[in-house]
Amino acid sequence: MNRDRWREIRAAIEQDIMDGVMEPGSRLPTEPALAALYQSGRHSVRRAVAELAKEGLLSVEQGRGTFVQHRPMLTYAIGPRTRMRRNMQAQGVAVTSQTLGVAHRQASPRVAAALQIAVGAEVVATERLSFADGVPVSFGTLFHDAARFGDFPARRQEMASVSDVYASYGITDYLRASTQMYARPARAQEARRLQQHPDMPVLVVRAIDQTPDGHPIAFTHVIWSAARVKFDIVHGEDSA
Repeated sequence: MNRDRWREIRAAIEQDIMDGVMEPGSRLPTEPALAALYQSGRHSVRRAVAELAKEGLLSVEQGRGTFVQHRPMLTYAIGPRTRMRRNMQAQGVAVTSQTLGVAHRQASPRVAAALQIAVGAEVVATERLSFADGVPVSFGTLFHDAARFGDFPARRQEMASVSDVYASYGITDYLRASTQMYARPARAQEARRLQQHPDMPVLVVRAIDQTPDGHPIAFTHVIWSAARVKFDIVHGEDSA
């Protein structure tokens, strides 16, 4: 018995995906059909498919089958002027988002320090889910000082981008003051929201944006799909 047969099947399926033989969105043959195609046991096929699903190349949907999920990894440039829409549009990717929830909260020590307000001061927390060409890539919470941006969520619903909302407050430019990121395993709810395999990791990104004169305007805590986005740390005034 070839104990590594599943690796050979995995490599063959991956090659077909990369070569375009299996296109994004197409459904794989059934498990018995794949076992017959590769002249192997169903266990080897099952493990090969599971490994490709972990890597984000396949999506296993209960009751529907297994589909090719592969898309080129997106590049998100982080620099002095970091803008998601500009990042994605430069790659020919359409960006959309939806509001998951809005809440007025008391600022935690972390949020208060980021926004330079008192602990317990009222903040507006807006949770949004973002898509690139219809595929979920991130979700997270945007925190603002309620004293200054109390109706930020309502304005965001009416405007195309965060930059447009800030412009409506008279803020025509803003800069990235700080970015922290780290990887960890996805939690169950995160995997569901991002529509990714439970074993795929996520990237946690915390950031502070400020006006050019150094006043913080927002603190964000965002969960990104590590299989769909890579980050490029750019140095220079003209970064995306």
